[in-house]
Amino acid sequence: METRVAVMSIIVENTGSVEKINNLLHDYSQYIIGRMGIPHRGKNISIISVAIDGPQDKIAALSGKIGNLNGVNVKTAYSNF
Repeated sequence: METRVAVMSIIVENTGSVEKINNLLHDYSQYIIGRMGIPHRGKNISIISVAIDGPQDKIAALSGKIGNLNGVNVKTAYSNF
């Protein structure tokens, strides 16, 4: 199975979506290399960065599911490997 390396950038404006994000990341944990979460208290948002190595369809599915959550924006950048 061919995999891709990607970085998913997630901005959470609705704290009510945090639990759903964590559940989705857990569901795809076999592909996650690492993650970093940074709260921006001044703007009441959270910034999450996820490094992932998996099949492109799995990465796209995770990105789509996260992006469909209320008050959440996600962008994914893929490596050329």
